[in-house]
Amino acid sequence: MLNTSADRVHVGVRFFQLTPLCGFFVELYNHERELSKTEIAVRISISITLGFFVLSALYYIFPDILVGRGILLMALGLFGIGQFVWHHCHGLLLSFPGLAQRIVILGNGSLGKKIEEIMPSVRHNYVFAGYIRPGNEALSVPDTSVVGSSDEIFETVKRTKAHKIIVSLAERRGVLPVREILRCKLSGVEVIDALNFYEQLTGKLLVENINPSWFIFSNGFRVTRFIRCYKRVLDVLFSLTGIILAAPLMPVVALAIKLDSRGPVFFRQNRVGQGEKEFMLFKFRTMTQDAEKNGAVWAQQNDPRVTRVGNFLRKTRIDEIPQLFNVLKGDMSFVGPRPERPEFVQMLEEKIPYYSKRHFVKPGVTGWAQVKYPYGASVEDSLEKLRYDLYYIKNLSILMDILIVMETIKVVLFGRGAR
Repeated sequence: MLNTSADRVHVGVRFFQLTPLCGFFVELYNHERELSKTEIAVRISISITLGFFVLSALYYIFPDILVGRGILLMALGLFGIGQFVWHHCHGLLLSFPGLAQRIVILGNGSLGKKIEEIMPSVRHNYVFAGYIRPGNEALSVPDTSVVGSSDEIFETVKRTKAHKIIVSLAERRGVLPVREILRCKLSGVEVIDALNFYEQLTGKLLVENINPSWFIFSNGFRVTRFIRCYKRVLDVLFSLTGIILAAPLMPVVALAIKLDSRGPVFFRQNRVGQGEKEFMLFKFRTMTQDAEKNGAVWAQQNDPRVTRVGNFLRKTRIDEIPQLFNVLKGDMSFVGPRPERPEFVQMLEEKIPYYSKRHFVKPGVTGWAQVKYPYGASVEDSLEKLRYDLYYIKNLSILMDILIVMETIKVVLFGRGAR
């Protein structure tokens, strides 16, 4: 039992470390979509139950910090009530005039409209105040949403009480109202390029609107020697740990594959890696032996070529375990863009701008695109995943890799995105 104030502080710290972590793993803090009251209540209940078992195990291991079960249950109950109230009310709280940030968009083209559409669903504390119409652009938004012109940006910002100006001009040479924007900037109003603002909102890059100069002058895209070094150290540690933990499981999986269908246990396939060099990727076989007798095709939802055992291996991601040997060998990293087949890469590079830029880093067993977007099986899906891949390369860091690993655990637990 608790004997000192230090013990009580230690217990409190552990409680407030572990309970939010349990909430994270049941996606209680997922802001990609609005959760209903029922969904919030269910997730909180699961989170509290998980927290009870985790904390109980911790107290069993360290009996000196043991608290009574009644106290623990009461603390978890109060925490759950607080979570429910916060999730139900935080949207209203953030929309209060003192907390909400009013946004005006300079430009009325497709990019500005896209930002207006996604803003309410992504950030509750952003309020769209209207468009500022440039003199040389045709009006493509309703008249009622236009709050001013480029000749009077400063006055418009003051009138609408805007906190941010999003610059979304199709053409800037000779038409960017520098003097007006500078007045706003020096008055404390934040000025953001539309592409950078879209990146902040969504966690991806709008590839089709980017030009080469944006890549050159934007922050990020600096894969330094230190980054390469720490990723390699982590790759070796993660792959060795994974191989050791999975060693007892591998013979069982191999036997199940052999009993379920004819063919080899392992599936080998050429993939494109860093610097567009090809390498041999290993996976447990999940399809019939003659799955590609008519040529390479993307896997589809409920693909008939997938075996019964293969379907289970895909949903649980067990089929990816042999890729740990690719990581150990150095062909892949634990975190990075997923490696694609040479046939598809050649086709996608012709259809999607900047597709080859994803090959500046090693491909990964898991990646930002894998935890943010379901399995891709078309050019459109590949474009969407490229937006996430380039965002990852631009913002590559230790914290980013840790976040992706934690998100991957959730993906495996909930079985999302498998085909």
